[in-house]
Amino acid sequence: QVQPVESGGGLVQAGGSLRLSCAASGRTFSGYNMGWFRQAPGKEREFVAAISWGGGRTSYAGSVKGRFGISRDDAKNMVYPQMNSLKPEDTAVYYCAASGVRDSASPRDYNYWGQGTQVTVSS
Repeated sequence: QVQPVESGGGLVQAGGSLRLSCAASGRTFSGYNMGWFRQAPGKEREFVAAISWGGGRTSYAGSVKGRFGISRDDAKNMVYPQMNSLKPEDTAVYYCAASGVRDSASPRDYNYWGQGTQVTVSS
């Protein structure tokens, strides 16, 4: 079992960058696929990026591919999404989640969720 906690959200201008962090408690962190999702007001939660256990595989939503990156440090139980070239449409609450299913982009496959961190991109 892991408990993710997000940090690093805030207000940034369009074109800027932001690095979020996810600290996940639990001794079995390295065995989980870690994903990031976001939810804008009035919209469904959507997949952003994921990184497999061991960090060997990453996947991205089409809307962020080429702009966002994701990495993990299993020794520190941390996951880091790096968001570059931010756009106003990236404004949302960003959630970190853990899954036992590899390479999944479905929220249903993620068992453990953080509380979320707000990212606001101004134009």
